[in-house]
Formats: sequence, structure tokens, C-alpha cells
Amino acid sequence: MTEHSPQARTINLAFTGASGAQYGLRLLQCLVAAGCRVHVMISRAAQVVIATETDLKLPGTPPGMQATLTEWAQADPGQVLVFGREDWFAPPASGSGEKAPLVICPCSTGTLSALATGASNNLIERAGDVALKERRQLILVPREAPFSEVHLENMLKLNRMGAVIMPASPGFYHKPASVQDLVDFVVARVLDHLEIPQDLMPRWGEERAQAKRNAST
Repeated sequence: MTEHSPQARTINLAFTGASGAQYGLRLLQCLVAAGCRVHVMISRAAQVVIATETDLKLPGTPPGMQATLTEWAQADPGQVLVFGREDWFAPPASGSGEKAPLVICPCSTGTLSALATGASNNLIERAGDVALKERRQLILVPREAPFSEVHLENMLKLNRMGAVIMPASPGFYHKPASVQDLVDFVVARVLDHLEIPQDLMPRWGEERAQAKRNAST
């Protein structure tokens, strides 16, 4: 699918200032490869984290970020759109905008707090507020340790509102051989929740089920 295909899905993807920029960047790469249109929002703190944790250097303006991420993710022109922090005319800023899931990956504990209290001081917080009030899919990927009582209370509150809380805590049953395998574990779980096909890692029990099918033929 291309960005012009009527079957292409739109996914809103936000980066905030928690460690774990690799998770969000890998997710962006996979969404582009799956033919999705991706609306990207990046906080100031996220820019610092991306520059610290990766070799990707983002310009300071949304058009510059858009060009850089489009080239980095090998996206088609217009497939990745980057919206500024106070772009209140962006589709994710209103309930009358396109109905699309929102993934905040990584999600800082400050963003958790803002969403739990209904703050809308920037586009990311507003997009989260819209997702909650419109009952749209909202996936939050916090990366923090340990969690304080405040963090846990905010996550519980957001979960009760309908958000999916998916900490960036990779499993090891797939026998990871690299850091990339650990990143892919978390990204695969996000893609599964978005119902986007992925081959980053097999789902639990797939090999066992296939072996039983083969044995019965």
C-alpha cells in the first residue's frame, strides 16, 4: 500500500522525553514498511533523547524533521508528516479529525501525569486527551524504573479510561541475540495491538500449533 491507497491506515505516533527512543524509531520504520501513513509528534525532550541515544540528528523545525524521518524510514513522499508542538490545526488535535490510534513511544512519566489530569499544554497532550475522550485506541509505552506511587496511580487511572499501558519490558523467551531483538520484542507487541501484521518475532504458541497441524496431516 502507498500513501495514496484508500486501504492505508493512519497511525499517530508521539515521542516524548523518556529513554527508549529506539523503540519509537523502530516502530516508525515498521509502520512505514507496512504502508501506514504516520503522523509524528516530537517533544523538545524527545529531541534531546534521540540525539543522545541514537545517531539520528533531527533538525529543529517540523519540516526539517519530516524530511529527515522520511529519508531515514525510507518512506514515500507524504507518508510521514511531522506536526509542531503547538500545531492546533493538526488532525490529532481534534475529535473531528481523522479517527486514528495514538501510540506514545516512549512515554515519559510527565506525559502520563498530563494525560491522567487532562492537561493539554502541547499537541501531544492534546492528542492524548482527544484519544481518551473519543474512546480511540491509545497505547502508552513508559520506560522508567522504579515506578513511584504517583506513576502507578496515573497508569491505573489511564488504564481505567481505556488506555493500554505497555511498559518497554522485553521478554526473553524468544532467545534474543542482540539489543535489536529486545527492541523488536516490544515493537512487535505494539504492532499486534494495532492489528498490523509483523514478522519481527513469532507469537506465543505459533510454532507449537504449526507442529500439531503438521503432525495431523
